[in-house]
Amino acid sequence: MSDKPASGSDIASLPFEKALAQLEDIVSQLEKGSVPLEESIAIYERGEALKKHCETMLRNAEMRIEKITFGADGSPTGLAPLDVE
Repeated sequence: MSDKPASGSDIASLPFEKALAQLEDIVSQLEKGSVPLEESIAIYERGEALKKHCETMLRNAEMRIEKITFGADGSPTGLAPLDVE
């Protein structure tokens, strides 16, 4: 993994795209089964931390997204939270 630092303490500062790329790389390595057991455990733990980081960033982004509300005449009247469900 070219972007993977030695420790997980840097995860909080990773942008979403880099965190996701590292997570995808970890999944790929684990699926191949070519990583020794001890390293598999370490990268799995980092993958869990990356997954949580990505989920947090996505939740935060969803909370910032708003939709434009329109009046009966079709003109914008304001903003409302986006209903993500």
